[in-house]
Amino acid sequence: MSEDLKKEINRRRTFAIISHPDAGKTTLTEKFLLFGGAINTAGSVKGKANSKYAVSDWMDIEKERGISVTSSVLQFEYDDFCINILDTPGHQDFSEDTYRTLMAADSAVMVIDASKGVEAQTIKLFKVCVMRHIPIFTFINKMDRDARDSFELMSDIEEVLGIDTCPINWPIGSGKEFKGIYDRKAKTVRTFTAVSTGGAKKAEEKDYDIDSDEIKEIVGEEGLEKLAEEIELLDEAGNEFDIEKVRQGELSPVFFGSALNTFGVEIFLKYFLEMATTPLARRAGDELIDPVESPFSAFVFKIQANMNKAHRDRIAFLRVCSGKFDANKDVYHVQSDRKFKLSQPQSIMAEERKVISEAYAGDVIGVFDPGVFSIGDTIAAPGTKFEYEGIPTFAPEHFCRLIHQNSMKRKQFIKGITQIAQEGAIQIFEEYTAGMSEIIVGVVGVLQFDVLKHRLENEYGCEVRLEALPYQFIRWIKDPSTDPTKLKRMNNVKAVKDMKGNPLLLFVNDWMIKMVLEDNDGLELMEFRKN
Repeated sequence: MSEDLKKEINRRRTFAIISHPDAGKTTLTEKFLLFGGAINTAGSVKGKANSKYAVSDWMDIEKERGISVTSSVLQFEYDDFCINILDTPGHQDFSEDTYRTLMAADSAVMVIDASKGVEAQTIKLFKVCVMRHIPIFTFINKMDRDARDSFELMSDIEEVLGIDTCPINWPIGSGKEFKGIYDRKAKTVRTFTAVSTGGAKKAEEKDYDIDSDEIKEIVGEEGLEKLAEEIELLDEAGNEFDIEKVRQGELSPVFFGSALNTFGVEIFLKYFLEMATTPLARRAGDELIDPVESPFSAFVFKIQANMNKAHRDRIAFLRVCSGKFDANKDVYHVQSDRKFKLSQPQSIMAEERKVISEAYAGDVIGVFDPGVFSIGDTIAAPGTKFEYEGIPTFAPEHFCRLIHQNSMKRKQFIKGITQIAQEGAIQIFEEYTAGMSEIIVGVVGVLQFDVLKHRLENEYGCEVRLEALPYQFIRWIKDPSTDPTKLKRMNNVKAVKDMKGNPLLLFVNDWMIKMVLEDNDGLELMEFRKN
């Protein structure tokens, strides 16, 4: 192991940004990019017709609706760190994509709206982070608007999410009275001058000693007295900062600010980079794969078709877990037991790409997928004997029959639904006896149906119609040799096959699941399937 390799890996920071919709996640992401020099002007997700779209929202449907529907990868350099941001959809209908993306992150930044506190989607995503024991950093956003009491917000995080908190800085006022933030470690007050969403690289910021005459004039006697009382209360009754607890996912450092006005963003980024871990070791079966000591290895956490309309290609996103990737060397694809060179390896900035010759543990790279990769696959140096754990597939909760309107474009239609299904956002099933002439689509959230229809029509030129089906539950049959057409009590139960030919049953309600199990001795059903 060379010192250069160790240095390159240790300067990586790979994190996901999670939040409820409209908490300001995409705005915060873009301000990070501004500080890193990766973009010159921040877009606005809900901008006017002439403003730039958010960098991380690159799909047409995202630009039209002002929501993120797929996760984005954004890599940039800042202060001698190489940062990989995994920006995730906030809407719950796209939570499966977020779940897979969190599997590729070493830590998470949780964005909370100061006026709303912890919201439903934050809870779901947070539980995934807890399950993986990854460090969680909290940015309480929109302090320049009317906000809940700061102590209330801290209690909300602790009670609803069950994690201890430790404020690294503390707000002075909120809304129109928001004067700045107090840095508890440096014992300084940072004040701000508000800026508009675009154009300026960063707001004018100035640090003052807490005892200075200038800060008394800016904040006022009453404001300083209130701040002193609050800091005293935090020092006496709050949780002490403990980096080990942070790295075990038991304590969340909390920061306050306003992403839109760039209040507190750079100070958050600097503290985060100091506290966040270097790339973490990953488990593969009984082995723990060290990021520095082990040779190259990676796993596929996302597949995306048609990122670039000019190329009509499929990109597999790899999280490099260990060692150094060299584009000139063969890699081993564990699932197919084949050796080959990865085609067109590239670093990614949303839809923009740059061909690369090397990458290190912690990096996320895109490679051309000729149709051999699946989500969860392991790719490593030849001679590798281990395999990273697969990523579970969520059970769909909504189902539609997909009807193709133009039989002349059958080939494009089959290609389109197959490619979109391989990305993992939707699941497609064939009726057990009718085959591909009867296609059923299952999704976790109903907005995925809109995305599917939009993409089939705009990316593949296929006009389609969706008919809602009454099924709410899906179960895989554990023994794949079972013929579901010979099962008893199958009224209001639909037998289908997934893309790999595995038999499944669709149920209208959970009572029917119990009935089918009772009437068919030895039948075992599964709620989840590993890819």
